[in-house]
Amino acid sequence: MKIDLKLGIPANVTVVSNEFIDQYMAAANGEYVKVFLYLLRHEREDLDLASIADALNHTEADVKRALAYWKRTGVLTEDDREEADGREEFAPDPQIPERKREEFAPDSRTPERKQEDFEPARRILGREDSRLPETGDTYERMRRLSGDEEFSALLYAVQQYLGKTFTQIECEKFAFFYDGLHMSGELLEYLAEYCAGGGHSSIRYIEKVAISWYQAGIRTREEAREYTARFSGDTAAVLKAFGITGRTAGTAEQDFIRRWFKEYGFDKSLVVEACSRTITATGSASFPYADKILKGWSEQQVRTLKDVEALDRKRQQRKAEKEQAAGADRRGGSGRETSGRKRAGANGFRNFEERTGDIDDFVWLKNRKRKEDEAGGAQ
Repeated sequence: MKIDLKLGIPANVTVVSNEFIDQYMAAANGEYVKVFLYLLRHEREDLDLASIADALNHTEADVKRALAYWKRTGVLTEDDREEADGREEFAPDPQIPERKREEFAPDSRTPERKQEDFEPARRILGREDSRLPETGDTYERMRRLSGDEEFSALLYAVQQYLGKTFTQIECEKFAFFYDGLHMSGELLEYLAEYCAGGGHSSIRYIEKVAISWYQAGIRTREEAREYTARFSGDTAAVLKAFGITGRTAGTAEQDFIRRWFKEYGFDKSLVVEACSRTITATGSASFPYADKILKGWSEQQVRTLKDVEALDRKRQQRKAEKEQAAGADRRGGSGRETSGRKRAGANGFRNFEERTGDIDDFVWLKNRKRKEDEAGGAQ
């Protein structure tokens, strides 16, 4: 069908390259295209992240992701000129400047990294977990990736997110994520953004998050966003149930929360119920105590609150039966003691019939017999 439309706005023109339309536009996120077009419209003007975000109704993080994406594709590079106010300026350029690749090329004087350098990552999944690939020859990997423009652009972008210049080891860690775990550049950019947004720039923390995503089967940025959004909501629910305010969950607490939702597979209602029971039982926000409750539920195949109610009923029933049995034992105790004494009286040391009756009756009978004897003697 032929489309016959006319432009309904004044023709103050911004020229878009046909190459951009043919080769880049279709593969790009629509929000990224908006950022590129805005930059093209305001080429050579003083721009900063805040002004672009305000104009496009984006967040600054959205703009950062778009800029990093276009730099990775080679459509944009930073202008070599230094602005007096420190603002970044971008211009269309089909090539990433060679100096960017050289900046991250491995130094031939740097010793080869050993397997032990990646031991923290292996501890996260366990030494025998086959899902974590071998790290391989890290020097060879860095030498090979030094000519990879996408990886060079990735390193530049994540350093911008984290606000620091990488050491050799940090570059090698990202090389392992990218080449060893086969995490895409877009996913690793989001990894850097997510960690930086939480105030974490330590490579150890970033490594732990990357490995946990790999273990969870996360392979795309969209999957990571969905995962982190859900996990953030789960964490907020736990902190609220425990009455914790004014801070985020610590590393150990996050490990507990991740176990409850990912390993045990519980939904939010069950975890909140366990937290409430923990507060009732201990009077404090005890993550280990809540973990014992949830571990027990997991072992008993609990999946809903109705399952928990059924367990409570069984527990109350068992408790009532035990109390009833204990009461019966107490009531029958004296009878068993009497029969025991009778059995004891039949042994060789007490082989005679014991007297029964009151001691006063015995004394009265004895006195009466004595008097009768005395009267008979007098006659």
